[in-house]
Parts: sequence; structure tokens; C-alpha cells
Amino acid sequence: MSPAGEPVLAQLGAASSIVLVRLRSLGDTVLATPAFTMLRRAVPNAVIHVVMDRKFAGVLAGNPDIDGVLEASAPAGALAKAGLVRRIRALRPGLCVDMHGGSTAAWLTALSGARWRAGSAHFRHSWAYNERIPRAQEVLRRPPASTVHTAEHHAAMMIHLGVPDDEIPPARLDAEPASDWPGYAVLHVGAAYHTKRWAVEHFRAVATEIKRVHGLEAVFVAGSGDTVPEDRLSGFEIRAGLSLAALKSLLAGAELFVGNDSGPAHVAAAFGVPCVVIFGSSDSAVWHPWKTAHRVVETDWDCKPCPGDRCYAFDEPRCILSVEPGAVLLAVADLLADSRGAT
Repeated sequence: MSPAGEPVLAQLGAASSIVLVRLRSLGDTVLATPAFTMLRRAVPNAVIHVVMDRKFAGVLAGNPDIDGVLEASAPAGALAKAGLVRRIRALRPGLCVDMHGGSTAAWLTALSGARWRAGSAHFRHSWAYNERIPRAQEVLRRPPASTVHTAEHHAAMMIHLGVPDDEIPPARLDAEPASDWPGYAVLHVGAAYHTKRWAVEHFRAVATEIKRVHGLEAVFVAGSGDTVPEDRLSGFEIRAGLSLAALKSLLAGAELFVGNDSGPAHVAAAFGVPCVVIFGSSDSAVWHPWKTAHRVVETDWDCKPCPGDRCYAFDEPRCILSVEPGAVLLAVADLLADSRGAT
């Protein structure tokens, strides 16, 4: 709430320019799209731009809730950052919202020229904002220690700024489903950290059973930053080095997604694809697929969740290593029974 006692959005003109800064990860960007939808519904005539990393910019192509993307280089030198600031200021935003919280996002917000510069009060660089947003638990009127999903964190920012406190919608992406594969499942073996990467041999076993039991061809995917050990997946279709446009199209036409907790899981969920997601070090309550039929497969450890950049408790990440293929196959069978029974 602004010092004037009204939400920020109520003080903006109907056709104001709004800039949302959402740098870094693919999954976080996808999980910010429910907040974009809520903002568009609240201010349908506003001009909304998103600042995001160049390598992920394609994920928002065609999204009807935004008017454009400003691409940020990563890493970026001083000249590149100065150029990005000029492009933001050229939009003459009335509101700039830091939805990331890192130092670059904070500086971009602070230098945006916007009348209202908003970000979470708990962000490390909260000095950059003149509208500090309380934690999501407070905005959503939940107990202070309660777990909040990432999509809810983003949506809570918009609710504080003045969008109606309605049900948070699903994630929203745009793509034409791939038409060159009848009845297929997409499997993604990549993840940012080894504490989140299930064994390739387990994925192979699951893919074999998905075809034998459920009649779905298995397609393994890898984006430009992933490595797929093709020698250990011989006999399966592998789509490596996919652009985001191609990945979206392939996922949009799938009947099932099976993969680690990673960006493609959230892309699949945005298209309503039933998802089985295998969790290691990360918190499934915070990162599970948002508002699509899904099953989470994980094992319980006192040390979970953790930052994930290494195993902090053992000499190997037992959380992800202890997940058995049988548990994943049971989740697949249960999920497909539900999703096929509903159609």
C-alpha cells in the first residue's frame, strides 16, 4: 500500500507503462506468468514489458498478457547494463517491479525512472524500492511460517500492488502443439545441479515401461545448456539442443512429462500436460508443477530441502539417488489412469 493509502495500481493511469524485472531461471519465469495474467486482467489497457535473460526470452513469445520483452545479457558489462537502463527508461514506466531480488534487478528497478519502484521488503537490496511489498504469507493472510509456492510468491506481489485477490490462475505460455508424433511422452534428464539429476539408467528403464505398458513413445529432450548421454539412450528418440520455441511445441503436444525438477517441467505444466517430477534437494512444496495434474516422487531426508549446489550432509546426494524406478512407474500409472479416465 502506497503512502497515499491506495494500492499503486489505483494511482496509475489506465494506459500506464509497467515494467516487470524477472531475470534468471526458466522455471521461475514460467511460474511468474500467473502473476502476469492477473496484472493484465486488472489493467487491460496498460503496456506491460518484461525484462528477462536473453537465453530464456523465447519462452514468453506469443504470451497475450505482455506487450514485449527487453532482453538482458548474462553476464553483462557496464555498457550493456547502461543500454538496458536506457531502454527501460524509454518506456517511461509508471511502475517498475523487481520480481527477482538480485543486485542487477534491483539496480534496473532503481534506475528505471518509474514513479513507483516496487520489490519485496525482504529482498537484500530493498533500498531500491519506494514500494516495499510484504512477504507472501502476509499478503495471502497465511501463518508466517507456512510454505508458499513460487507462483503464489509472484502473485502475492501483484495482489499487494492492487490486483484483485482472486484465485491464482495456471501458468500461461503460447505454442502450437507438435504434430509429428502420435501419442508420446517427453522425458527430461537435465537439471541445474547434480543433486537434482536422477540417473539416466533409471530414465531409460522408465521410458521402456512407458512404451510397453502405456503405449506412449518416449522422446528425450535437452535444451542448449543440457547434455544428453546419447550412448546410454540408444534406441530412443532424442531431441537435443532444442530452441525454446521447439521445446514448447513438443511439450504442448505431449500426453505425459517425466523429468527432474527443472524448467521444462514447468513449461509442460503450463500446457496442462500431466507431469511426474522427481525431486532431490529442492522443496517440492515450493516447486511442484502448478495447477496441472501431477505426481511428485521423492524420498524423505532430514537435510531436505537444501541449496542444492552440493550435498551438504553426505558424500553423495542420497535424496535423488534413493528414488527408485518402481516408485516413478507407479506414479506414472496412477497419473495416467486419472488423466485418461477424466477424458
